[in-house]
Amino acid sequence: MPLIEIKNLTRQFTKGGETLTPLDAVNLTIEPRDFISLMGPSGTGKSTLLNLLVGIDRPTSGQIVVHGTDITRLSRARLADWRAAHIGYIFQTHHLIPVLTAYENVELPLLLLPLPAAERRKRVEIALEAVELTDRADHYPRQLSGGQEQRVGIARAIVTNPTLVVADEPTGDLDPRTAAQILKLIQRLNVELEMTLFVVTHDPQVAAVAARRLHLDEGRLIEAPGADPVPA
Repeated sequence: MPLIEIKNLTRQFTKGGETLTPLDAVNLTIEPRDFISLMGPSGTGKSTLLNLLVGIDRPTSGQIVVHGTDITRLSRARLADWRAAHIGYIFQTHHLIPVLTAYENVELPLLLLPLPAAERRKRVEIALEAVELTDRADHYPRQLSGGQEQRVGIARAIVTNPTLVVADEPTGDLDPRTAAQILKLIQRLNVELEMTLFVVTHDPQVAAVAARRLHLDEGRLIEAPGADPVPA
């Protein structure tokens, strides 16, 4: 059974009396442990698709079925609970809270779940170890490099062991050397931790690391046939 099924997904907006359709009857199946990249010109709907996939936005029509649950039918309150349990989000600009340590930033998503303190601590320690930042657990964001901040953001995204990890331009604010390190880490999440990844990017080098590569243009998804991931 697929992990996620996107069925005839359409999203329309009205702007200046004109109807825009960034997504037009899109269909996509995501299997467990898939690593998918999504590219396309600016303004074509990549972020729209990402926001629909994580339940931040709602489609004009169509379905998104995750583990047998059609999330397009959930109330906003139930969607918030669903996101907390199922989605890990890697942002471009980290979005770390300056007054919290690396440990506390990673722990934040767990505070939304009914977990005892001992279980939270265990999960945070595992996540920080996965991104090789155990020795920076007590550091504040201002004491970390840009690459280390992004690693904290990745640890926060995976700490709940989510159904799907999504990333929006995860290397966009990093220098080439640091970006390459983050790419290797993201690839490890998929290969070693068997996490399902969906990455939106403008960078062909980032897209090439994924096993499945999609292109979005004029509301339609096109998949590169038989693409093999390029080592980061």
